[in-house]
Amino acid sequence: MAPSLPSLDVRRFRSYLFRLPLFLRIVLVFIGIFWILELQQIWDVVKWGALIPKEINIGTMYRLNTYPLIHRGFFHALLNTLALVPLLERFEAEHGTLLTGAMFVGPLSTLPAAGYLLVERGIFRQNAPILGVSIWVFVLLGVEGIKTFKSNPYFSISTFRIPTWTTPLVILLFTTALVPGTSLLGHLCSVGVGYAYGLGYLKLLAPPEKVLRWIEGKLNLLGRLPHYVSIDQKTYGDPDYHGVEVAAGKPSLPSIVLVTVSSRHGWWEWDVEHHTLCILDDTGSPSASLFQTLAAYLQVEVVQAPTVLALRRDPRLLKVPPYLSAILVVIGVVWLLLLPLNEYSRHTYISENALLPGQVHTYFGGSEQNVFNAYKYEVQAVTGRSHEEIAAKLSDIFQSIGLKAAKQKYEYHAAGNTYRGENAYAVLHAPRGDATEAIVLVAAWTNMDGELNQSGVALALTLARYFKRWSLWSKDIIVLVTSDSKAGPQAWVDAYHDEHSPLSAASLPLKSGALQGVVVVDKAFDHGFESLHIVYDGINGQLPNLDLFNSAVHIASGQMGIGIALQRMWTHDDSYRARLQTMLRGMVSQGLGHTSGPHSSFIPYHVDAITLQAVGNGWQDEMAMGRCVESTFRSLNNLLEHFHQSFFFYLLMQAQRFVSIGTYLPSAMLVAVNFTIMAIALWILSGRPPPKPRTASTAAEKARESEFEVVEKDGMVAVVPKEEMAIVERQLFLPIALVVSFHFLGAIPLYVFNNTRRDMLSRTLIFSALANVFLPTFLALLVSGYIVMSSHRLILLQCFSLLLLGMFLATLATLNFSLAFLIGLLAAPLSFAGVPMLAENGDAPLKLSLKRKVICNVVLHLLSPPVVVLALCKIFGVAAGAMLAEAAFGWKVSGLWTQVVVCCVWWPAWLVGAVIVSPML
Repeated sequence: MAPSLPSLDVRRFRSYLFRLPLFLRIVLVFIGIFWILELQQIWDVVKWGALIPKEINIGTMYRLNTYPLIHRGFFHALLNTLALVPLLERFEAEHGTLLTGAMFVGPLSTLPAAGYLLVERGIFRQNAPILGVSIWVFVLLGVEGIKTFKSNPYFSISTFRIPTWTTPLVILLFTTALVPGTSLLGHLCSVGVGYAYGLGYLKLLAPPEKVLRWIEGKLNLLGRLPHYVSIDQKTYGDPDYHGVEVAAGKPSLPSIVLVTVSSRHGWWEWDVEHHTLCILDDTGSPSASLFQTLAAYLQVEVVQAPTVLALRRDPRLLKVPPYLSAILVVIGVVWLLLLPLNEYSRHTYISENALLPGQVHTYFGGSEQNVFNAYKYEVQAVTGRSHEEIAAKLSDIFQSIGLKAAKQKYEYHAAGNTYRGENAYAVLHAPRGDATEAIVLVAAWTNMDGELNQSGVALALTLARYFKRWSLWSKDIIVLVTSDSKAGPQAWVDAYHDEHSPLSAASLPLKSGALQGVVVVDKAFDHGFESLHIVYDGINGQLPNLDLFNSAVHIASGQMGIGIALQRMWTHDDSYRARLQTMLRGMVSQGLGHTSGPHSSFIPYHVDAITLQAVGNGWQDEMAMGRCVESTFRSLNNLLEHFHQSFFFYLLMQAQRFVSIGTYLPSAMLVAVNFTIMAIALWILSGRPPPKPRTASTAAEKARESEFEVVEKDGMVAVVPKEEMAIVERQLFLPIALVVSFHFLGAIPLYVFNNTRRDMLSRTLIFSALANVFLPTFLALLVSGYIVMSSHRLILLQCFSLLLLGMFLATLATLNFSLAFLIGLLAAPLSFAGVPMLAENGDAPLKLSLKRKVICNVVLHLLSPPVVVLALCKIFGVAAGAMLAEAAFGWKVSGLWTQVVVCCVWWPAWLVGAVIVSPML
């Protein structure tokens, strides 16, 4: 049977859990009990048991022992437990249950606490509490760091040699940077104690071994307690194997560890599973003298230290990546689901002090109501006329106010549709400015729902007349009325920055300074409204500066008493469910990257913009909405420089709750890293020769199998069979060529969907979904007809595909987090579907079991990009043709690249996975 990268094995995981030693089990039970107690509200467990510097006195010394067992929530406990289990299990297996319990209940808990209290309370005069079993994790990492340093002092990166004892410090820095709320000082104290223990300075605090043996024998602990590890049963991390050490020569050199094994060939034996050599005497027990004889013959010195050379080629290492990848995906999803909680989200705040939102008295109202009604009648008079007549009428109104007016024609073609119109705008030059900066007020003639924005246009005209009367403006004000909400704003802003095509949009005859902010008004009905729906999503998931959004919210809700709605959540009770729903809706909108309003066209030019849309039926009128715009413009007028203080990357839970990029980005990165981990595992697997079939061996074959060679590297020595050191030459050209070809193949659907008429898009999508069912089989037949696809080639094909996918998604996460997370989640089965299982002959075609083929094909075809798009359209009640037409418009007009990611990144990776599990291979 050839080497394979196994899928998740629940039995092995369960076996590992059942073999956990006693003290570790007790610790896990206490962690679970304390977490359950945290759920009740009667007794504050965290406040009772955390290490709070100012709460430490004679009566609360118990905190020095309880703080590692208490956590702040489930997620905190889960991550710490996952990190603790392998480290503490190894420590207990090496030192015994009794010594482990004595040390961790005693000095390994109290010493880090004492160091933290000394620095935090005595030097910094602070009172930051610490809690969590991560204290023990970093103690154990410090111990392991010193042990590794003794056997392998350095590891090399390029030409640099880095001491291995620094590994815990690197992990500490990454943890502090990536995990919010961690205590750098507390973890530093833990690492320091771990270093001291590893160097032997704390041995005086450990109970004498004679006393521990006497207690074990007196109480018969080994016979009474299950999973108890005795002092005499100490191992090197695996309680099922017992090592025999041979000490000789220089104590600074590494050694070969002797272990007992099951089968013997003469006076030596080789444990294939554990890659270790054991020398046995005539009685079948490990023989130190015979080992010394072999060592002398090989001219190898043997001393007391375990080797890690053989471990590098241990086949058990390849059993870890599938579990690790699955865990990373689960943690990424759980991470995202925890974001709406108060512990992981923050209250919004204004970073730019110069804005002073809501600090001015607004005067819009009173007689302006009559002006508004007059302009509304003017708008009604030209309703239904041509774009040219409407633009001419608006220009006349602007000129009658005393503003400089201009017009701009545009015409775009996308998905068989023509987007034609004419924009009208006017510039109010600031009495106290120098025409170097400008603020834009936008009102589209028709809003995103295709409704006439009658009240919105009339309000913009009224505000233009109102602003003309004030002499306080330090920035120019541009009032823009576009023919629609998508093509018109895009044509105008492209022409304003001279990025337009003369064939699609005319140049602007009138300009002002650099745009500092944009506010869009949208009120398509005549009656009063209940709240303002703030739309902030830009093209390709770009967002305006959070200060602009916070200013609008502060003015509307705080100063004017108007309710705020986000992401079409008309009712929001600030519960976890409402927060999560708002966040997920925002992620879907950001992931699609489409135009969500006239403001979206400005954001790619680093012009912060939002849309204020009146919704509901209430007592608020147009004057209230006008006062919101006036106060917002007064705040923008105070800006001394462009928005830069606050966040540009965030997720909103509600109007006054957000999560910044430093908190939410790890969830997408964890999902993306799972592809990279599997790619690395496949790369390692591709360099290993396939094992030979298990048949009866002849004497000559046994002699060849008995050939060993001595391997020495970095001061370590190991005796390894020659066949285990063989390296398979990787044939890279064909897998790389196929992966690159599949990615270029994505240009075909990209071109088809961006150039098909709207009435044909829905049928084209259905046809592509059906074609994807047969395309992998066709490609598998085509490739296998000309080239023999050996198992190693298929491994490399999947390796390079997953490597590119992980790289693309990790990069994309920094630009459009939502798109990267959603695609990563939908593509996650590619890490596990079709994991190669080599045939008996390494050059034979791939052979998968029928059950595995069926499961992989069903899962992959249900998650193919066309099927996912059809499912999303069905769930959200959107016509597939309309959605694809919107994407085609964005591609040709707005620079939308969501379909590039889908067609040229996700679909090729899916196609590679589907080809690998095809029945034809």
